[in-house]
Amino acid sequence: MVEQSAVLGVVSIALGMVLSPGPNMMYLVSRSIGQGRRAGVVALGGVAAGFLVYLLAANLGLAVLFAAAPQLLTAIRFAGALYLLWLAWQTVRPGGVSVFGVQPVPADSARRLFTMGLMTNLLNPKIAILYVSIIPQFVDLGRGDVLAQGLVLGACQIAVAVTVNLAFVLAAGAVAGFLARRPAWLRTQRIAMGGLLGVLAVTLALSGSGGPPTVPAS
Repeated sequence: MVEQSAVLGVVSIALGMVLSPGPNMMYLVSRSIGQGRRAGVVALGGVAAGFLVYLLAANLGLAVLFAAAPQLLTAIRFAGALYLLWLAWQTVRPGGVSVFGVQPVPADSARRLFTMGLMTNLLNPKIAILYVSIIPQFVDLGRGDVLAQGLVLGACQIAVAVTVNLAFVLAAGAVAGFLARRPAWLRTQRIAMGGLLGVLAVTLALSGSGGPPTVPAS
């Protein structure tokens, strides 16, 4: 039903996106460092629920909505670019904080951790663009049930994102401790991440200038 090349394509894109710094990664890492691995896992549950919401919405017609009103996707893209620029400045500015910096944070309840994880993902422009502009390009109208194909490909993306984010959650404390003992490394990591966030912001802002991103379906 779904070509192997389509699955590999979605997995590759999902892997690249989850490894790039963004709201999901920063929230999960900050909660894992500040409140422990259990809190990070609960927050990840909220993030996973957000993926499911996008998966269902996209396959039930969200792509049609954005096709009818492309300015909505443009607004999401530019809002996301501005948000990433703000995150970049917060990271590289004098006194900025690394995503792996150990900071005292108030302990949140499990409900709040889950809800914040859900909202962070729902408001993540990278995920909106992924589901309405990229994954649909891997659906082959000639291979049967379009809805089923979309669900399978979306499930592959969710599996990759949850697996990689879980690794970040479990490793965040150890990485933070390693960097805390090496201030120069922590500063380098902060500057590198801030620079990457800036590049991502510019790329996101310019990505729609020539139409939606084009990814071969096979």
